[in-house]
Amino acid sequence: MTASTTRRTTAQKSRIAAVGAIAVAGALLLTACGDQTKSDDTKSSSSAKTGTAADLLPADIKAKGKIMVGSDIAYAPVESTDASGKTVGIDPDIADALGKQLGVKFEFQNGKFADLIAGLAAKRYDIAMSAMTDTKDRQNGVDSDTKKKVGAGVDFVDYFTAGVSIYTNKGANSGIKTWDDLCGKSIGVQTATFSQDLAKAQAKKCTAAGKKTVKIEDFPTNPEAETRMRSKGVDAVSADFPIAAYSVKNSGGGKYFEIVGDQVEAGPYGIALAKGNDKLRDAIQAALQAIIKNGEYDKIISKWGVEEGANHDAKINGGS
Repeated sequence: MTASTTRRTTAQKSRIAAVGAIAVAGALLLTACGDQTKSDDTKSSSSAKTGTAADLLPADIKAKGKIMVGSDIAYAPVESTDASGKTVGIDPDIADALGKQLGVKFEFQNGKFADLIAGLAAKRYDIAMSAMTDTKDRQNGVDSDTKKKVGAGVDFVDYFTAGVSIYTNKGANSGIKTWDDLCGKSIGVQTATFSQDLAKAQAKKCTAAGKKTVKIEDFPTNPEAETRMRSKGVDAVSADFPIAAYSVKNSGGGKYFEIVGDQVEAGPYGIALAKGNDKLRDAIQAALQAIIKNGEYDKIISKWGVEEGANHDAKINGGS
């Protein structure tokens, strides 16, 4: 997911194919949830400050013994709740591993995805970890629609890579295979996500080409968009590929949905922090480097079957 920010609009098909293949494999394993442009702002794994991750942790975080995590916990398999109400998924598992390095616990708090960055600014959360894509607009606090400055922006520690997919009711794809096929059709998206950005961009493209526009319906959560599609209220839904693949595999025992076309716009997921929170950012980066080095990161990624989405660089603000 990504809140109102824009990645490049050219599909990176070679990398996308690789990520897509593994994400499908990941979905098959689950039975119970872009390319990056280097810049002067990008810090590689070698740039973290010296000292252990725990040494870098701010004193106030050490004192309270926990890191509050803002997350939209309705985006399986990245984060969701199991039958007992426990938060599970790729993000919680990575957070647990980071916590062991830092000597603190990561406590997930559920919130609307569109409100997570505001929650960081208001200090409701220490970090946001919610399949959030690292982009320049978000780093700079820029609204993707208006290109106006709307906030201070956030920093990211990048930890995974994923693209975006379209899926439809099974056997009823309405001729949709690519984003261009959406002209004159309707699509459901989660509010403030990159899927919404892509849908808006496609609507403008259709209009510019003299075609019927795309009818866009946005929802607070992705499951609500899927429910709308199940009732034939929209022709398609768009979400990050791991989420789309999981829904296709598991919804209705695999009978409800199908992915159409290739995923597009592969880009990095990042752990988001408010600007100026450099100590915590650097501590998390160091902890991520540590679990990459000791193999714990790869074990988690392998557990969820999304190996080709692994990001071993632990960059700060590596998104484009």
